[in-house]
Order: sequence, then C-alpha cells, then structure tokens
Amino acid sequence: MGRLDGKVALISGGARGQGAAEVKLFAREGARVVFGDVLDDAGRQVEAEVRAAGGAATYVHLDVANESDWREAVGTAVQVYDRLDILVNNAGIVRRASIEETTLELWNEVMAVNATGVFLGTKHALPIMRRGGGGSIVNISSISGMIAVGAPAYNASKGAVRVFTKVTAVEHAKDHIRCNSIHPGPIDTQMIREGHVDPDAMAQQRLSLVPLGRLGTVDDIAYGVLYLASDEAAFVTGSELVIDGGFIAQ
Repeated sequence: MGRLDGKVALISGGARGQGAAEVKLFAREGARVVFGDVLDDAGRQVEAEVRAAGGAATYVHLDVANESDWREAVGTAVQVYDRLDILVNNAGIVRRASIEETTLELWNEVMAVNATGVFLGTKHALPIMRRGGGGSIVNISSISGMIAVGAPAYNASKGAVRVFTKVTAVEHAKDHIRCNSIHPGPIDTQMIREGHVDPDAMAQQRLSLVPLGRLGTVDDIAYGVLYLASDEAAFVTGSELVIDGGFIAQ
C-alpha cells in the first residue's frame, strides 16, 4: 500500500532534478500526479517514464509566473482526476548577483518565479482543496530563506515563501488545508552550479560546510516532501522542515 494512495498531486518544476524525483516518488507511492514545467521535452520524458513504470502522471506546460497556466494546470487535475489533494510548489530559479549588481529586471524575474509562483499556485489550488475537504501544500523554500547564504534576490524570494507558508497555514487551517515549507541545504543538482565561474569549486566549498560530509540528493528532499504531503503529517502545519546535513546547525 502506497503512502499517497487515492490522492491527486500537482507539482511545479517537475521536468528535472528535485521536481522530477518528487513526481516519480509520488507516483510510486500511489498518487496520481499532474506536473508542470517550461521544459516541455524533459517533462514529457518524465511522464513517459512514470507511465512505463505503471504510475499515473500527466504533464502540462506550466510557467509558474503566468496565472492562466496555473488555472489550466489545476483545471487539468480536476478534469483528469476529479480532485486535488496535494500541491507542491517546487519550481525555482537562482540568479547570482550582489545587491548593487542586481537589476530591477533580475529582481523581478526571481521574485516572479520563486515567490509569485507560490502565491498563484496556492491561490488556485485552495478552492479545489476546500471543495474536497482539505489538502496539503508543500512549498520549497531554502536555508537561504533563513540565513544569509546565497544571492540577495534568491534569499529574499525564499524568505517570502517561508512566511507566506505560515500565513497560508493559519488562514486555511479551518479548511483542513495544511501548509508547510521545506528548506534544503546544498543539493547536488544543476542549480548549485549555475552562475559560478568555477562551479565545481563552489560545490566543494559548500560541501566543506556540511557536517554530514556530503551534498544532499534529490531523493533526500523528495522523501521530506512525501512526508509532509501524506497523512502521516496530519498534525503538522505552518512548520519548517530543514534538510541540510547540519549546515545551519553550526
């Protein structure tokens, strides 16, 4: 018996990396998954892999900064699976620049994906979850939303996700909708290397700060998301799950 049997999930940023791991794990645990991304070819490949393994998955094009895309994604979940129990706001980008180097355009780009995308996904999922009697929203923030490590725009966007999660949790507890945030540390994905002159050196520098002595994996995060999405976390809302190998415990 799967931990998500009978549930329908919507996951953003599901075409690669952490999001793809979440899609595949959710499907293995019995969920029917709608997932979106702007990387259509990669997304369709993940969809094909899940279906070949016997899972239920439907890929949709989803630019999380576009409200009409969110309407269509949520609508697909309802049309294909007749409900929505879980939303994972996973999509995110990083742009590495100091405060003075950050243009308004760059700031707005990061905020649009990382913060506004979470707001829009939540806004459009809430009525469907309420109609179904409740649900679970899992927002992917970062340890950069808690401490000053990373690029300023990225940090600010992830801090916004952290607090928006708590607002959502308190405002919609009455609807039996839970909302929690996950705060990954250094994870071995493409994102940790993007925007660095020497990506491998940066990865090694981050690795040196992790007490457990390794970078995190996408599955480390996916299993945390699975817990918060499942009924095992029925009394958990407004909480922060840090998955960082001890990085911020120092």
